[in-house]
Amino acid sequence: MEKREIDDATGTPTTGHDWDGIKELDTPMPRWWLWSFYGCIAFSAVYVVLYPAIPMLSRATDGLLGWSSRGDLTTEMAGAVAATAGLRDQIAASSMDEIIADPELFRFAAGAGHSAFSVNCVQCHGSGAAGSVGYPNLQDDDWIWGGSPEEIRLTIVHGIRSDDPDSRVSEMPAFGRDGILERPAIVDVAAYVMTLSGAKHASGDPETGKTVFAENCAACHGESGEGVKELGAPALNDPIWLRVSDQQGVISQVVNPKHGVMPAWEPRLGPVVVKQLAAYVYSLGGGAALAAADAN
Repeated sequence: MEKREIDDATGTPTTGHDWDGIKELDTPMPRWWLWSFYGCIAFSAVYVVLYPAIPMLSRATDGLLGWSSRGDLTTEMAGAVAATAGLRDQIAASSMDEIIADPELFRFAAGAGHSAFSVNCVQCHGSGAAGSVGYPNLQDDDWIWGGSPEEIRLTIVHGIRSDDPDSRVSEMPAFGRDGILERPAIVDVAAYVMTLSGAKHASGDPETGKTVFAENCAACHGESGEGVKELGAPALNDPIWLRVSDQQGVISQVVNPKHGVMPAWEPRLGPVVVKQLAAYVYSLGGGAALAAADAN
């Protein structure tokens, strides 16, 4: 057997490896580290046998204990559903006014509705429900189709211009594209619309536009631009704007109006979740008082 060289400085045998005169010492690992390493190997072997560990094509091995984090989650979710089943049944059996009038039920419905809103509605209405250009702000008290709890629910149930047979539909004529009004009349009526909310107009004659408005627009938007919620016609006499913020935007909307689409949510989410969504939207503070939908 070949005798190994001993390093003079440390008294430790070398491995026999030599790199440009630099020799490697054969220093063993500490005993405590080796035993820890062996223990980890033993622990992992036991773990592989007892718990899901080895991945396969569609799942992992079950393990002798049959435990899984997914199973725990399923059990916890089932427990949560069971714990709230009574409240969900109450929501299913109650009208929107009854839900709002019951503080505990309203609190639960609005909380669940917030979760549903975060998943299904924030893409258009924003995370805080403040909306954006073309998407209504659900925090204020301007409601195109009414802001009572039941009216909010109906809007969510059937959607706007959706494929639901009872969907709420309002279509503004393309006054410019279809040649209903000439360009000067459109500029004048846009100038008048700006004055309804106290905004400044850049061009056109508001007085002439007032006549154009009365003849073409008042039937839907009201004589003073207050809007008609039964027709889905927005108010024009306040500074809350759905699609535009200046006169040029008003002109563009009169020439070739944009019409948004909101899905009918009840087929997707079910009647209970729809009521929860309506409760949450109503809780934002802009809804009409109970049993007083016409006040908004």
